[in-house]
Amino acid sequence: MRRQRQIFVFVRVLVVWCSLSFAQVTFANPLPSSAPAPPTTATEYIQSLNQNSKVMDLQLKYYSEQLQDANQRLQELEAALSKERKTYAPQIAATVARLRFLQQQSFSSQGWHVLLNSENLNEFFDRRDRLRQLYQADRERLETLQVRAIEIQRQKSAIETKQTEIERFTQQIRTQKQDLAAQLKLQQQILARGSTQDQIKAAQTQLSRDAASIEQLLQQRKLSSEVLAVTGTGQLIAPHAGEVTSLFGPRRHPVLGGKRLHTGVDFKGSYGSPVKAADSGVVIFANWYGGYGKTVAIAHGDDLTTLYCHLNAITVVEGQPIRRGELIGEVGSTGLSTGPHLHFELRQQGKAIDPAPYLVVRGPVPDNN
Repeated sequence: MRRQRQIFVFVRVLVVWCSLSFAQVTFANPLPSSAPAPPTTATEYIQSLNQNSKVMDLQLKYYSEQLQDANQRLQELEAALSKERKTYAPQIAATVARLRFLQQQSFSSQGWHVLLNSENLNEFFDRRDRLRQLYQADRERLETLQVRAIEIQRQKSAIETKQTEIERFTQQIRTQKQDLAAQLKLQQQILARGSTQDQIKAAQTQLSRDAASIEQLLQQRKLSSEVLAVTGTGQLIAPHAGEVTSLFGPRRHPVLGGKRLHTGVDFKGSYGSPVKAADSGVVIFANWYGGYGKTVAIAHGDDLTTLYCHLNAITVVEGQPIRRGELIGEVGSTGLSTGPHLHFELRQQGKAIDPAPYLVVRGPVPDNN
């Protein structure tokens, strides 16, 4: 247990370190100038992936231990319940049968015969009191058994809750493993490419192609307002509660380096935190898309589409009507990403536009430079 706590503390320290390395800023709370800068070269990106990999390994180990403990506790509860059920059912059946017998005896001639055969009043009252005490003792025993029945039900609920926890742990471990595998695969691809300027330029070209092809994809799948089952309002809510790290506009790319157009807004978030629809509409894409990783696209009418990228999990399907604020996925780091965050885009007729005029701005904003 002590070693488990040490591992957990170490995991938390590494997570905090990584969150500082990829520090992100809210509209209301801009990042201090002394905060560490995000990775700016392919080499630094590889280093960040290695760090993420180490953190994930520790997290997987911790959650595996938690899952093992939960399974052990579940087995203990199941054994206790099985034992309670075996003893409870016969006892309550016997007590109820005895109470019914005593009740019947109280109003039968045989019961009166027992009392009237008393040799004197003292014996009469003594027999009557004993019958009452026996009846009362069995009633109290029945109440005790009923309390135990309630306790059994409570323990059953505890087991069901524990099962839910185990399922959540299991899913979390699986998600972490999938994300780790994706990160390692991307790392291997980057290592295979090397770090020369020509190879970095090729990666930049591929990323530009992804951006252009997704524009074509959205144009192909766009739906008119007349055929949309649900249309938007044109006023967007923040798709994630996290802080904002980067705005729309030119910036130095955190992975490939060099200035390029950042086509959306980045929100800080932890793995698995909820991503919600910024406005009502219909899902027109829900799958992996190149450097964007796992991506959801929602058409809102009036040629407006929102994109939610680098997701860890997608919880909607193509063609599904969505209401503003409804869960559509979870924050992740799939595709060309330095760490867990949400990349959010607003597109008009397939072309990326600044989402800021459509979102409620609460204060100072970060600088992309």
